[in-house]
Amino acid sequence: MNRPVVAGVDGSPSSLTAADQAAATAVARSRPLLLVHGYLHPLGYGVPLNPYDLGVPAPTEEAEKMLERVAADLAERHPGLRVAVRQVAGGPGAALVEESRRAELVVVGSRGVGGFTGLLLGSVGGQLAQHGHCPVLVVRPAEQPIPVDGPVVVGVDGSESAAYAVELAADEAARRDAELVLMHVRAPERGAPAPEVAAEATTAERAEAAELLGSAAAHVRAAHPDLRVTERAVVAASPETALREASGEASLVVAGSRGRGGFTGLLLGSVSQALVQHAHCPVLIAHRPEPADD
Repeated sequence: MNRPVVAGVDGSPSSLTAADQAAATAVARSRPLLLVHGYLHPLGYGVPLNPYDLGVPAPTEEAEKMLERVAADLAERHPGLRVAVRQVAGGPGAALVEESRRAELVVVGSRGVGGFTGLLLGSVGGQLAQHGHCPVLVVRPAEQPIPVDGPVVVGVDGSESAAYAVELAADEAARRDAELVLMHVRAPERGAPAPEVAAEATTAERAEAAELLGSAAAHVRAAHPDLRVTERAVVAASPETALREASGEASLVVAGSRGRGGFTGLLLGSVSQALVQHAHCPVLIAHRPEPADD
């Protein structure tokens, strides 16, 4: 199954940046590109779509022309690109979640208008982050400079989700010929009952961090012997704080869709909102793709 790279497009500068990134990714991976625009009933959100009363909303000619313009521009600038467009009735989050079932990757901008307003700023973003069926790449606005030679940073916590995130991050680092930084975050000490207890806990936590990072690094080096891999154990107030700071020098941050320990709930609340909204580089949310239909 030749899964496409999917980009959510609404005509906003952020979505056009995402579409351009999606096009480059599609060509690099020899995949087709699908541009998707989610649209709602003309009366807007909250309207009960009773087909006997209002009818199912129809694709708009304006949006179709916008999609065709974007597709033509991308095809011209990315030789070899195979691109198709699609308008989907319904909320933008639901549209992209559904398309992700058949996608290699979904790429979206961190801001939007029209069909993708607030895509990653509330319930719609929560839908995609929590219920996507393939990896989701959130692209930063074009006006935010990104260190293209920066490392790929990924959070490590020993969970199955983080293990898949490390796998994706290693693949991305290899494609970019970039350094891979494996990061484990632990919280600072919180007033232990006795100094010796605090020292014991610190020693155990350091040993666990070293073991987790060492195991992850070994798996990466087995798959990518020539990849530059750095293990980094840090103490920070939260995983959000550590990853956001690291994103300032990174070309990409990769995060698992579930976690434990230092990365518990990484994409299930305020931490994910902050990371997606305030990271200084693109963020890749690691959802394992569903098996292809026969």
